[in-house]
Amino acid sequence: MNLGKAIRLCRTQKDMSLEELSAKADISTSYLSLLERGKRDPNFSTLQNIAIGLNVPVSILVFLAGKDELTEISPELADKLANVTLSLIQSSSSHG
Repeated sequence: MNLGKAIRLCRTQKDMSLEELSAKADISTSYLSLLERGKRDPNFSTLQNIAIGLNVPVSILVFLAGKDELTEISPELADKLANVTLSLIQSSSSHG
């Protein structure tokens, strides 16, 4: 599971800088960078703050982080679900 990659995907889909998200999540920019690069793992409270800063449910971050581990659906379907999820995240940021 790669939460850092999921956080970065959501942040870039929302066209947010590291600085902007770190301010919204109340964490340092350097710590957020470490999370995104997979050098640290966030605790649940930090993950919640990041999800709030991104305006996405924690479950979306967890899904995106673990989509490659889904074994009960095809990899193609997992990719399609992830792409739809990212499209929804992007469109919600342009409307909000």
